[in-house]
Amino acid sequence: MYLSRIFRSTFCTAASATSGAATDVGIVKSLSNEVFKERSHKRLVEKFKKASENERFRTKAGIYKSTVRRLVAAKNFRFVEEILEDQKKYEDMSKEGFNARLISLYGTSRMFDNARKVFDEMLERKCARTVLSFNALLGACVNSKKFDEVDGLFRGLSKELQIEPDLVSYNTVMKAFCEMGSLDSAVSLLDEMEKKGLEPGLITFNTLLNGLYANGRFDVGERIWGRMKEKNVKPDIRSYNEKLLGLVLEKRIKDAAKVAEEMKSDGIEFDTYSYNALIRGFVDEDDLEEAKGWYDKLKKSDCKPDKYTFKRLIPFAVEKGDLAFAFELCKHVLSSKLLVKEALIQPVLDALAKESKINEAKKLVQLSKARRSDSLKLKLPSI
Repeated sequence: MYLSRIFRSTFCTAASATSGAATDVGIVKSLSNEVFKERSHKRLVEKFKKASENERFRTKAGIYKSTVRRLVAAKNFRFVEEILEDQKKYEDMSKEGFNARLISLYGTSRMFDNARKVFDEMLERKCARTVLSFNALLGACVNSKKFDEVDGLFRGLSKELQIEPDLVSYNTVMKAFCEMGSLDSAVSLLDEMEKKGLEPGLITFNTLLNGLYANGRFDVGERIWGRMKEKNVKPDIRSYNEKLLGLVLEKRIKDAAKVAEEMKSDGIEFDTYSYNALIRGFVDEDDLEEAKGWYDKLKKSDCKPDKYTFKRLIPFAVEKGDLAFAFELCKHVLSSKLLVKEALIQPVLDALAKESKINEAKKLVQLSKARRSDSLKLKLPSI
């Protein structure tokens, strides 16, 4: 009987804890949904601040990121500051991870001064500043396009705080150098990393390949590709896409086609970027048939054409006098949700009218009027 009472008591306590946890999850989910669905930015801020009073809600990094992204997209930086500064009243600010999150969010909002303030205030809160928050600050600096300050932080602040930069630190600074166009400095970081015993990974190599191939340093890019292979770091779709772009910029479209075959043999599936690179290459080579061929392959794949596909192909089709192809391209883009400008479509209308293809021209005007995502103002030319 006594054992039975203990068992019932233990079972009830466990059931109560499980029920309480489920209730908390339900509350957080409800709070997140309210924030997510709110359309008014002013009310969104108020709801977010109210929801932040819940300790479990404050662990949901995703809802913080999506909310800040929405406000940044609307250029409501004052509201970004309001919700992030409001977080400073919570005990979570004694945790480095929470501070690192705020620093990163300010970084993605290009509000570096605010990010630096959060980092500096950690000392007052007696919160440890390790490579975690240091990397968040470096990332905020890069995302805020404060490239001239990155090296100073990397060299000076790490030494001042006795923080040993790690692989993430080097990758972040490497990205900054590449975006600045300081490609030799970026490459030199690779040697420095290895001397310090840090093994470069796929992100490291892809960062360098992007900077080198996209900026006409193809030969150096090939050397980095060789080092990547030596390190047994397997290239992924991004690696190959960077190489494709490099070859296209070098006007080596036949070599790019060979790389496309190499990708297949390596089991690398094409994405839209891959197809666009090859389409661009054949457009630059003035080869409409090959460009059309790769467009057909793109349509038959699991990928979808994007606005860059059409920005390359539509003017080229008009230039080459293939109005039937230009018309099909315009129908596709106008039937999609892709945002395009009148300047891309209007020349097709003009060319169709000039060739007395009025029905096709009217069809494009009708499709443009049916779009709800934007207001294209296409004009049917007078004959």
